[in-house]
Amino acid sequence: MSLPPIFYHYFRLPLPYVRTLALQERLHTLQLAQRRTQSHKDILLLLQHRPVYTAGRRQLSTSPEVLDDETRLTRIGADFVTTKRGGQYTYHGPGQIVGYPLLDLGRAAPPMGIRDYICHMQTALRAHLTEAHGIASVANDNTGVFLDAHTKIASIGVQVRHRLTTHGFAINVTPEPRRWFDQIVACGLEDVKAGCIANASTKRNSEDVTVEGEIPGITERFGRAIGREMVPLDLSSDPLIGQAIQEVEAEAERAGDWPKAPLT
Repeated sequence: MSLPPIFYHYFRLPLPYVRTLALQERLHTLQLAQRRTQSHKDILLLLQHRPVYTAGRRQLSTSPEVLDDETRLTRIGADFVTTKRGGQYTYHGPGQIVGYPLLDLGRAAPPMGIRDYICHMQTALRAHLTEAHGIASVANDNTGVFLDAHTKIASIGVQVRHRLTTHGFAINVTPEPRRWFDQIVACGLEDVKAGCIANASTKRNSEDVTVEGEIPGITERFGRAIGREMVPLDLSSDPLIGQAIQEVEAEAERAGDWPKAPLT
């Protein structure tokens, strides 16, 4: 029996991180309730965030080091949030595509394991870099996508509860995120810096690379890697999902401009 499509939605304005985290939780709860009748949708949210640093499960939010970092990083204009995803510090912001797949891993037969799921995401991101931009990636013992041993272009951090996924991946598109990344040791990797598609592409000029322009290719290759059809989400077809998404989009409009990257 073929699996139903994954429905995707792209948010055109950068979203506040905490509000988007609440959206994931709201959709997760809805999926869990609807799964009893097999009416739940698998969803891929694609977006940019307003500048935010996040800490993963490995870091205690009350530790002196984390509190000091929170003070320092919020002083330069970013938000700071502790999360339940895997991994350590990372950054999200404009110029970076964040993907939140909200999938039921139990739909596959046999159910997809978390390692296979992460591997599929890595495959999708690597395929996009190679096919769309002629960018080669290298194998690395750490999760994510690396251009070389010291340059990371994409991160992955997931959470799975009741076989339903939250959190996901982030890939740097323009140079803007790099100055924000320079303020932290991302993912605990001391000797690794952030790369971006615009600076590494061999097929397009850097000024022609945009976040919105990458969305169709990443969406198509994500579906190919997972083995699912990708269909735009019609917000009017499911009022509960549509209302939840529209509320977040309205909040992004009210939030206005976001802080610019630090100079150093």
